[in-house]
Amino acid sequence: MAADLLVRIHLGPVTLEGNLTLPAKPAGVVLFAHGSGSSRHSPRNRFVAEQLQRAGFTTLLMDLLTADEEAIDRQTRALRFDIGLLADRLVGAVDWLGREPSTRALPVGCFGASTGAAAALVAAAHRAERVSAVVSRGGRPDLAGDALQKVRAPTLLIVGGDDTVVIRLNRQALEELAAPVKQIVIVPGASHLFEEPGTLEAVAQHASAWFAQHLREKQHAVS
Repeated sequence: MAADLLVRIHLGPVTLEGNLTLPAKPAGVVLFAHGSGSSRHSPRNRFVAEQLQRAGFTTLLMDLLTADEEAIDRQTRALRFDIGLLADRLVGAVDWLGREPSTRALPVGCFGASTGAAAALVAAAHRAERVSAVVSRGGRPDLAGDALQKVRAPTLLIVGGDDTVVIRLNRQALEELAAPVKQIVIVPGASHLFEEPGTLEAVAQHASAWFAQHLREKQHAVS
């Protein structure tokens, strides 16, 4: 039976809330970075998180913006594209996981959606010693910019087969990505939000397999 905890992560002047779910004997912890205009309550990310929990992973779904910032973003749509801000907060969350007694011994993976994928890659570049795997769902890894050259964590880019513009951007980012292990998976018949029957399940299966391989590899290497 997994334990579900509401946690508060203090990052300088702001405090962000998150949901930390702890299954028995976890193989790693996956930090979620939500996408444009979303939050830790994103039904798509929560679905993927539930599948990862069943596979034996701790998950942390957290808000990347405060309530006031979310209100501003709904009007301006600017903060959701502030990759530097989002990445800084993910870095803070990675550091928090390293201090938290229940997670500090676990290898860390990042799962990013939309602009959150770029933030996850930047965080992986800044915390290469802590982030052991990255998965992007319908992401914009191209927005990670120069950080792509500094990512060393095995990275999986998952894109919908009908999301043609994002497929092109992901293929370009894959070429620039310096990670020695990297892959792109196209889910047939899926649009940008993976709303079609069975497509989000495919995302969860690919993500679970990727984290199972690379986080468990890391765990065995240090145990």
